[in-house]
Amino acid sequence: MKHTQLDITKEHCPMTFVKTKIALESLEPGDTLELLVLAGEPLDNIPRSAQEEGHRVLAVEHVAGDVHKILIEKAGEKIKEGTG
Repeated sequence: MKHTQLDITKEHCPMTFVKTKIALESLEPGDTLELLVLAGEPLDNIPRSAQEEGHRVLAVEHVAGDVHKILIEKAGEKIKEGTG
């Protein structure tokens, strides 16, 4: 499993979720993405949007000041073996 970190504290909505979505797409099911975000819209919207897309939000923690950490596990389907 892979663990990726992404600091999007300098971004604003909707780019915060766009960058989150791109990062999640580059991961394999079961991999985790750790995001650093600012309080406000990103902190409210990213966990909800990730869950709506089927991912698991493992943790939301305060880091310091307005900065929070969101830990997301990428969802995924098992690859089905083709029969031809």
